[in-house]
Amino acid sequence: MEIPRHHHPLWQVLSTLRDSRFVDLTHSFRPGIPHATDMPDEVRTALYTVKENGFTAHRYEIVGQWGTHVDPPSHYIENGRPIDKILVDEMLLPLVIFDVRQMAAEDPDYALKLEDVRSWEERNDRVPPGAFAALRSGWALRWPDSEAMQNKDELGTSHFPGWSVEALKFLCEERGITACGHETTDTDPGYLVSQDRFPAETYLLSQGKYQIELLASLAQLPDAGAIIVAAFPKPEGGSGFPARVFAITA
Repeated sequence: MEIPRHHHPLWQVLSTLRDSRFVDLTHSFRPGIPHATDMPDEVRTALYTVKENGFTAHRYEIVGQWGTHVDPPSHYIENGRPIDKILVDEMLLPLVIFDVRQMAAEDPDYALKLEDVRSWEERNDRVPPGAFAALRSGWALRWPDSEAMQNKDELGTSHFPGWSVEALKFLCEERGITACGHETTDTDPGYLVSQDRFPAETYLLSQGKYQIELLASLAQLPDAGAIIVAAFPKPEGGSGFPARVFAITA
């Protein structure tokens, strides 16, 4: 039976959203997927099976930074907010996407510049307060090939795109974003990560923001106008965990 719309205004909003398109931005995780090179692989053990026990249950041994995952401030910042201190109203946000696919194809070390953000605003209007800022680099198409994701040269240096501190500083301090995300394993360009240098990630998390790494399917979304839902478990004092992220778009 149809619910009277005037009785439940939020259900009316939900009814409207149901007519929208939903895009899953999350990679399925399993042992062997691309991950930060200093992190251990997943170990998955079947403790019970339907055939032998009437139900299935697995034990998952993973680091928090596994697959599409959230990094709270505490991941890098002493006394920074852990996962359980991220509020649920920080998980439903307007989504803005900065497209650097062409630049990254020409220069895999490309970092989003402040001028790129200003150019985006000239085309799409001002970045809204509280937004989730995502970097679309095309790197998600390399999943689940770890070597392609890391893109190392003959000396072992990785080459993949990322954020610049300058761009993040503007987005955090002038536009008031809530979080950011990207398709790569790290916030900073690969050549910096290979030097154990993480200036962009350190800056972002020092501002009390969280980030989602290893996003999928950003290519299916417009630069502006979509909504993102970033949800994750709530381990007390947690410093990272796999996330389930999706977008709602027209």
